[in-house]
Amino acid sequence: MPNISVCPMPMWIASRCPTGGDEAALFLSNAAPTGYMGADFCNIRPGDTVAVWGCGGVGLMAQKSAFLMGAGRVIAIDRLPERLAMARDHVGAEVLDYTKVDSVPEALKEMTYGRGPDACIDAVGMEAHGTGLGHAYDLVKQQLFAHTDRATALREAAVACRKGGVLSVLGVYGVVDKFPMGVIMNKGLTLRTAQQHGQAYLPRLLEHAQEGELDPTFLATHRMSLEDAPRGYEMFKTKQDGCLRAVFTP
Repeated sequence: MPNISVCPMPMWIASRCPTGGDEAALFLSNAAPTGYMGADFCNIRPGDTVAVWGCGGVGLMAQKSAFLMGAGRVIAIDRLPERLAMARDHVGAEVLDYTKVDSVPEALKEMTYGRGPDACIDAVGMEAHGTGLGHAYDLVKQQLFAHTDRATALREAAVACRKGGVLSVLGVYGVVDKFPMGVIMNKGLTLRTAQQHGQAYLPRLLEHAQEGELDPTFLATHRMSLEDAPRGYEMFKTKQDGCLRAVFTP
């Protein structure tokens, strides 16, 4: 699914977003409802700890939404410094660079005093990067056409989540190899996933925007003309120049 946005949005939406105007409305139909849905699936109670794999647009909105729903701590997991900086500076999340630790689940266990996060959100999906033998295994099987997905984030999230917690999956998957169903069953996890329920969440998102609680305009790292769309797509795909979201104006 392309992570590209085009302005302008319908005026009735933009008019209800006093902060950010058109661009705020733009992301309320894109990254924000997906991330918000992922947090909503977590049944967050006041003070909960939520870990989010991925600091792209959807991951950042899932982190922000978790705070809006009462999370006490949000831990953001990624490898790109500029995205981790966004999670820290714009969302207020604690950040974890997975390339700096031997094991993400073990690092999260240490950060949560041995318990594990109350909920884990996979906002990465089938093209996850990783380290170690598990990532190498996925790459080899992809090359052999034995499976299509690199489910590193999904596996880590299932292993990291506390007993009785919630695993919320926003990432897109096709055929997943070595799915940790035994972990999910033995820990009594609740697994929730879906495509974006945009129309269902838009009224709540507009309320947050009107109250000044949600301003997603920081996601727009690059603004271009519509004629520059091919270059914008390439920048996003290869993560050039810290491109998180490219907004095109006709």
